[in-house]
Amino acid sequence: MTVRPVITPTLVQRLSPTPRGARLARRLAVAQLDAWGFPHDSETTGAVALVVAELAANAVTHGRVPGRDFELCLSREADGIRIEVSDTRAECHPPGPGHLSPPPALAESGRGLFLVAALAEHWEVVDRDPPGKTVRALVAVPASSGNLRDPAPNIHSGA
Repeated sequence: MTVRPVITPTLVQRLSPTPRGARLARRLAVAQLDAWGFPHDSETTGAVALVVAELAANAVTHGRVPGRDFELCLSREADGIRIEVSDTRAECHPPGPGHLSPPPALAESGRGLFLVAALAEHWEVVDRDPPGKTVRALVAVPASSGNLRDPAPNIHSGA
């Protein structure tokens, strides 16, 4: 009997720390979820797209180091879709879960991590080596999504 290894399907992509790179991160996430069998109009795709958009925008806005890319990693796991966005700016950490302060009522920004907290089962900020940080979030997949396609295809593999 041959034992086949368990493959956790993932997408890992480095992107330029620009608004265009942040938009591309969101589009790549939606395309990857489609490859995994999540319809574009599904609750899961909407939640993942919004979380990726917020984390990528933060990486571009607050974590940008000239000449260094940020990284998007998506993985499909038993408990949901894990999203990781990493940048190389070590000295600028966002507040972690439980430490968010609401922005002033008329502020035009400052609500992104509240959206992440509302859509993710859990999220965290961790240091990374080489210098920088990673913000991780897990978006739960509803039980009704059990009939999805084989999770192995990756949009970059041509599968």
